[in-house]
Amino acid sequence: MTAVPFPKNRLLAAVRLSSALRRIGGSCVLCLPALGMAVAHAQEASLPEVVVTDKRSEPNALKLPSTSASKLAVPLQDLPASVSSVSAVQIQERADYEVVDAVGRSVGLSANGTPGNGGLSFSSRGFTGVNSVGVAEDGLTLGVAAGTVAYPNSSWGYERFDVLRGPASLMYGSGTMGATVNAVRKEPSRTTSSEVLLGAGSHGTARAGLGTTGALSDSLSYRLDVYGDRTDGERQLGNSDSKKLMSAIRWQANSDLRLDLTADVSDQRPERYFGTPVVDGKPVAALRDRNFNFLDSDIHYKDQRYKLKAEWNVSDALVLRNETYHMKADRHWKNIEGYDYDASTRTVHRYDYLEIGHDLEQSGNRLGAVFKPGQHEIAMGWDVSQAKFTALNSSPYTGESDVPLNGGTSGYWDSPDPYKPRMTSRIRQNAFYLEDAWKLGEQWLLMGGVRRDLYDFDRMDLLSQARFDKTLGGTSWRLGLTHKLDQNTSVYAQVSTGHDPVNSLLSLTQSQTGFTLSKGRQVEVGIKQQLPNDQGEWTLAVFDIRKKDIITRDPDRPALSIQGGKQSSTGIELAGSWRATKSWRFEGNLAYVDAQFDELLEGATAIDRAGNQPANVPRYTANAWAHYQTGDWRASLGLRHVASRYTNNANTAQLPAYTVADAVLGWNLNRSTTLNLVGRNLANKRYAASSYGSQWLMGNGRSFELMAHLRF
Repeated sequence: MTAVPFPKNRLLAAVRLSSALRRIGGSCVLCLPALGMAVAHAQEASLPEVVVTDKRSEPNALKLPSTSASKLAVPLQDLPASVSSVSAVQIQERADYEVVDAVGRSVGLSANGTPGNGGLSFSSRGFTGVNSVGVAEDGLTLGVAAGTVAYPNSSWGYERFDVLRGPASLMYGSGTMGATVNAVRKEPSRTTSSEVLLGAGSHGTARAGLGTTGALSDSLSYRLDVYGDRTDGERQLGNSDSKKLMSAIRWQANSDLRLDLTADVSDQRPERYFGTPVVDGKPVAALRDRNFNFLDSDIHYKDQRYKLKAEWNVSDALVLRNETYHMKADRHWKNIEGYDYDASTRTVHRYDYLEIGHDLEQSGNRLGAVFKPGQHEIAMGWDVSQAKFTALNSSPYTGESDVPLNGGTSGYWDSPDPYKPRMTSRIRQNAFYLEDAWKLGEQWLLMGGVRRDLYDFDRMDLLSQARFDKTLGGTSWRLGLTHKLDQNTSVYAQVSTGHDPVNSLLSLTQSQTGFTLSKGRQVEVGIKQQLPNDQGEWTLAVFDIRKKDIITRDPDRPALSIQGGKQSSTGIELAGSWRATKSWRFEGNLAYVDAQFDELLEGATAIDRAGNQPANVPRYTANAWAHYQTGDWRASLGLRHVASRYTNNANTAQLPAYTVADAVLGWNLNRSTTLNLVGRNLANKRYAASSYGSQWLMGNGRSFELMAHLRF
């Protein structure tokens, strides 16, 4: 065989072409074919011009695996359930760096957070509060104590936020009748990359974030996310700050075995604002920018989370997973939380001097297996955990004071009630689940699952030393069928059940020992469609939910609380995105829910609330975004609408509807740097974001912020 010499000038051209392709980020798929062509045609007289385009676009969410809605890797397109996702790219486009802002734009979800519930309280499908709308991180939920959920508060460090609407007890256990928000972390990667966020704006606002990942050795990789923000706020005592560290180490022992160790800490000091007094259904105009809390008031949340996860691909048909974790939360409140305005004396009367502390720890293990016999994909597992909770407070929260409308001082903490530990509780949970996805041909998928939760609870009063215990159990299941009309269009139907506690499980009282879990059932039908050529997608869901065994009053003995109340909701949710042209892209959603109490007696005289709308539930919510891109410039305009909401089950007090406009103007300074000018509440709308007792928590006014996002 005679060797054919490779012309020196053509070899040099091929090498230069290969080197150029390697320098282009995000285009690795093109590198090998282009290099192969160069070598194959190197003996030709000249090399053709090669043009490489680095096109980065968000894939349709319906193509994502349903990790938050199923233990099985079924694409959202095929899942017989309603799930929406907010990606890190969308968060950056909209500059939603608080979790409540990011997920609050999801279809049918509205926020009603207050300083008293940790700020992460939502309404979905007619059900509201932390005992009906759960919050998880990578599928793990911290036990809810005293109606409080405070973590995670910032969106930095997360790949996306999924919202599974309707009963989610099959995935997350109790407390998820309306929906569950699941924060999905960014994972370590062997490809080195980093990003930096810097921002500053109105009211002394500043924020900074760092995210970096890469390889440490042939088998080790890491991820580190650091974030902090602070602001002076819009009113006295409006200052707040938060900071967190998220860290992860991945050991890829071999191609089949992987271990992930994560360790996170978070420290939050939210704004110490419990609302503005209301007179005749309106906030007192002269008080809207005042804060009547103590000067030395305090709200402080500290969280620690540690997790070791192992995943072993035993074979193509069997995967084993195990997660061992420990979570800890320390919370402290010291505030005046009640304010009444007396127009005759032009003074604000202050009451409810509350000092409260939470010491909460939870440890657990989740063991699961996924195997694929024939046309089935089956997941089964066992979750076990134990949570301990100690409550400290200054009950009975006496103390009163008056502050003049003009002049005067807010003063300092002065309560006659001692702050000390009052009770401790412990709950042990065992959960067993089984889920099956059965492919019935190319067009049909049948999914079913069942889960059994068992809770052993005990509580001790630290003052009287009185003890009691309680055993609770709940069974949830889901059965759904999906039919593919074509490659991009699916219709589905499902029936699912769930259960909620009558109170936060770790805070059950002696008077609630006779209660069981409230039970609910949902029927849902829907359609999901991806538009051709990745131009967008849209989904439509229609649902009906019935919940029973909610707390009501005994009609014969009104002073006695019993289970037996009923609540229902029926609604429709529409969401979609559309890339109209190369320059224009639109996103939006609209939801309507008709929620009511079917049976409910309240108060010492057992007043009938049947037919009333539950508190904090808007009938309509809507969100819309329009994005325009030209060259290196992008302009985005967003609208958020929340209909009026009652603040009590009697439907005698109401928060007005509101619409808020936000905008982001972005400039790609270079390939690695984007500058954003963010405007929030552009019309400076005065609106009530939520309520706290008889007070309204006013939303923030107009503000601007300049941000820089760097990637390298």
